[in-house]
Amino acid sequence: MAIVKHAFPNGSRPCNKATDGIGRGFRYAGEGNESLADTNPLRGIQDVADSLGVTTRTLRFYEDKGLVQPVRVGGTRVYARRDVARLQLILRGKRLGFSLREIEEFLDLYDADPQHVEQMRRLAERCAERVEELEAQRVALDQTLRELKEMEKQARARIPEGE
Repeated sequence: MAIVKHAFPNGSRPCNKATDGIGRGFRYAGEGNESLADTNPLRGIQDVADSLGVTTRTLRFYEDKGLVQPVRVGGTRVYARRDVARLQLILRGKRLGFSLREIEEFLDLYDADPQHVEQMRRLAERCAERVEELEAQRVALDQTLRELKEMEKQARARIPEGE
């Protein structure tokens, strides 16, 4: 997945999905993480898609799932800073292995809890669960790699020299 390298006209930059915001929880722009959204209040679908490194189809998919609600001006989708921030959080959550249902729960908790305590509690619990899942996968992967290397070694040993 490519990381968008360009800056917005106002000089801000899009979220670096590889590093930005990890460990900061889910926040919207204007709440301690200004890189989450351009300061331009309204943006078109192509501009948002380009800045996030996704297709417009991806944005429409998240809209269909009810995760973002861009306003419409005529037939054109227009995204506010809050929508862009939500999209960045959705993409980060997907990259970290969370389901859309879990991401929706985190976003709903954000909206429902002004102190964000329950959101942070649930996020911490789910992160711990995800770490456990990934560590189990790593153990299985390491075992598979050892077996494959051994099979390769045995296969090479059966090949006569010079063949």
